[in-house]
Amino acid sequence: MDTETVILVIGANGQLGSVLTKSLQQKFGLERVIASDLRSIDDFHGIFEVIDATNRNKIEEVVIRYKVTQIYHLAAILSAKGEENPLQTWDINMKTFFNVLEVSRLNQVDKVFFPSSIAVFGEEAPLNDTPNNAYLNPSTVYGISKAAGENWAQYYFLKYGLDVRSIRYPGVIGYQSLPGGGTTDYAVDIYHKAVLEEEFSCFLNEDATLPMIFMDDAVRATLELMDAPKESVKLRTSYNIAGISFSPAEVVAEIRKLYPDFKVIYEPDFRQNIAESWPKSMDDSAARNDWGWKPQFDLESITETMIQKLKEKYKKGSKNREVLMF
Repeated sequence: MDTETVILVIGANGQLGSVLTKSLQQKFGLERVIASDLRSIDDFHGIFEVIDATNRNKIEEVVIRYKVTQIYHLAAILSAKGEENPLQTWDINMKTFFNVLEVSRLNQVDKVFFPSSIAVFGEEAPLNDTPNNAYLNPSTVYGISKAAGENWAQYYFLKYGLDVRSIRYPGVIGYQSLPGGGTTDYAVDIYHKAVLEEEFSCFLNEDATLPMIFMDDAVRATLELMDAPKESVKLRTSYNIAGISFSPAEVVAEIRKLYPDFKVIYEPDFRQNIAESWPKSMDDSAARNDWGWKPQFDLESITETMIQKLKEKYKKGSKNREVLMF
């Protein structure tokens, strides 16, 4: 294999990773994208390596063997799931990132992508149009690990010249996979329940407005940031990006245009407290100015696409309908 771009995706089975990996394969070719996760996928098309990202030696072995030039580090325990075991969440989220940073520094990896999140913000940040440089006092261990990761990303850039780039994702909505344990994941599950014509139980209040982004926009933003000239990437902590902000009630109203009898009950749990500490909307002017970011999907187009794609998926026959009962 020559010295052209070779990408390692760590956490390729996740909600974002599964879609991003396919986009990278389309852009660079199957032979230049190495997908990895704790478990392999039986029908995966391309190169797949089983990697436990807490094992630095395994990451390094794969990086050396394939002459990897870019790493997308997507593996992490998310916000809601992370609160069940905070210390384990911190250990896993930080250790895996440190392993990626060190392997990259020592093996001439050109670029590293680190996903951050709106979870880095807490009560001290303005709720509306939260600026990129707002004070960070996260309320979850997931958010704490992401805020720390942003600072470590900047540190490795300033001290070692490692080209680490990062985006603070809002809630990501996609039809390609099931939710992964995040506080914003109601906005994925709700569409599944609508298409299945089942009642939806929402764990947030009906007026809990949060920033969201459609999967296609999230993937495009990631690729655009990684393609941007180095001198254009002026923030080495992480960039805010925004798609659209909405509440559960607003999603329900859009869905009922297509499913008038869709039933929803609101049963807020601990995730409502998490949501209340997060921004309602994001100021993403830095991303727009530095590397030309601009979203393409609004709530209407997200709803239309989600319903259409999920109807197609279920029409083909779901082999594991029970997996939706989470």
